[in-house]
Amino acid sequence: MSQHSTSIEQRLSDLGIILPTPAAPVANYVGAVLTGSTLIVSGQLCFDAAGKLAPDHIGKMGDTATMEDGQAAARLCVINVLAQIKAVVGSLDRVSRCVRLGGFINCRPDFASLPQVMNGASDLMVEVFGDAGRHARSTIGVAQLPLNALVEVEGLFEIK
Repeated sequence: MSQHSTSIEQRLSDLGIILPTPAAPVANYVGAVLTGSTLIVSGQLCFDAAGKLAPDHIGKMGDTATMEDGQAAARLCVINVLAQIKAVVGSLDRVSRCVRLGGFINCRPDFASLPQVMNGASDLMVEVFGDAGRHARSTIGVAQLPLNALVEVEGLFEIK
């Protein structure tokens, strides 16, 4: 199915995804900044639709969290990134390209499967936007994230 034959909102519906209310910033920053045709989305945590961190999305990769937990958490982060985009530009159909995703994985120092965790975010971006969802990416293991979340994802988008 090409991007032009269906709206992004319809694609999300087909995937069973309902965008939550965007998370409010917890410090002195904004959720996203639109400058010209560039939208930068601040790091989003893996909050569920109720704005909570599920128990399996808290902790460190390499401890009790499974690969599936990490990938699901990364996927939730992208859902929250999409919610921020919609709040700023009004429609996800205005996204012409996902340029870059940055992923931060809360993990033990010896955890080496960072790219596989981040694929939970990248795979959803491509499912939603097709080829326009293919992006550059950085994935970094960190010692701690806010609220002890497993994953945080930020993004850079081109807007039409």
